[in-house]
Amino acid sequence: MEVVHKIGRRKTAVARVYVSEGSGNITVNKRDLNDYFSTATLQYKVKQPFTLTETADNYDVKVNVYGGGITGQAEAVRLALSRAMCEINEENRGILKPEGLLTRDPRMVERKKFGQKKARKKFQFSKR
Repeated sequence: MEVVHKIGRRKTAVARVYVSEGSGNITVNKRDLNDYFSTATLQYKVKQPFTLTETADNYDVKVNVYGGGITGQAEAVRLALSRAMCEINEENRGILKPEGLLTRDPRMVERKKFGQKKARKKFQFSKR
């Protein structure tokens, strides 16, 4: 099997994932997964595609991720890994799609408008 390259995005985070056959090592920005994503929740999010498809120790993963915060980055990695698992084996699509792991979350921060305090908040209105 050659290296499978996929991209996942969430808010402003972009994750590039390279999946190859191996022993289950996950490297994020040249650091171990547990060092980069310190909380158990984020580690669970990243490993979710592997646990659902029951291929936890079959693949080595190299991730380059930038932009956004750590939660957005973890979810971007999850989307990229889900896409990679579908390319490796088409049967994985039926497992991952009902869980919502193949859906790109379109919610982004709304831009600030001129003449306003924030995106929707206005300056206090004075009648007189």
